[in-house]
Amino acid sequence: MKTKISRRSAFRALAGTAVLASSAKLSSHWLSAAEGVKAELKGNVNHSVCRWCYNKIPLEDLCKASKEMGLQSVELVTTNDFPTLKKHGLICAMVSGVPGGIENGLNQTANHDRIVEFFERTAPIVAEAGFSNIICFSGNRRGMSDEQGLENCAIGLKRIAPIVEKHKVNAVMELLNSKVNHRDYMCDRTPWGVELCKRVGSERFKLLYDIYHMQIMEGDVIATIKKYHPYLAHYHTGGVPGRNEIDETQELYYPAIMRAIVATGFKGHVAQEFIPKRDPLTSLKQGVMICDV
Repeated sequence: MKTKISRRSAFRALAGTAVLASSAKLSSHWLSAAEGVKAELKGNVNHSVCRWCYNKIPLEDLCKASKEMGLQSVELVTTNDFPTLKKHGLICAMVSGVPGGIENGLNQTANHDRIVEFFERTAPIVAEAGFSNIICFSGNRRGMSDEQGLENCAIGLKRIAPIVEKHKVNAVMELLNSKVNHRDYMCDRTPWGVELCKRVGSERFKLLYDIYHMQIMEGDVIATIKKYHPYLAHYHTGGVPGRNEIDETQELYYPAIMRAIVATGFKGHVAQEFIPKRDPLTSLKQGVMICDV
């Protein structure tokens, strides 16, 4: 049976074919950059990658490449992305989406209701997916004293603690630098975060120790990890200065840091969170290998 094909239909078909071909070529490129890592991993470190550092790569392709490298997680995504991760056999080791973001956090009591509502809505979804951690933030100081910030954050977190305890997930506050990237952020030193953990008094509230950020604020990374590791639920990487590759172009020696983390008995995830200056997945592969001690 003969069928007439309009010019528009022909162009549409050709365009669809081109998109498919381009997508296949793209996927092939990302996967080729990821080859050869999984078989070499030692199994002492649970590897993850932060989605935002690789936003130019479609999530599907990042998931394929991450799986090929032997990573277990693509993180800092919202619950909307869970089906894509599940499709590729990956988890989200740190779930994002908390309202107010970094600047408008728990140190302002006016933010508590919407943040608590987010945890009420999100914790059961995260638990159902079999994931563990939901990120939260202190917020910026805006002239507030550290003591008042501790008090306000503790009030909000004591409302969140029963929610995460019920669903057996964790609320995790990130330590960030306030000198370079997040000026005026309150939870910018490990002892402040640890004091907050003590005031909240729940095993389901801990800290995300970002190695890049804390090198800028405190230094003494390995000693800090050894001292405070019971309060640390998660780790992020990044080269100092610049937040780029974690190789010999920067000042931190990640193999020693990772050995210190492993020695604490840590069973959580370590996520690459640097902004690649070179081919992104080649740099990610390099970062994973550097951290795989």
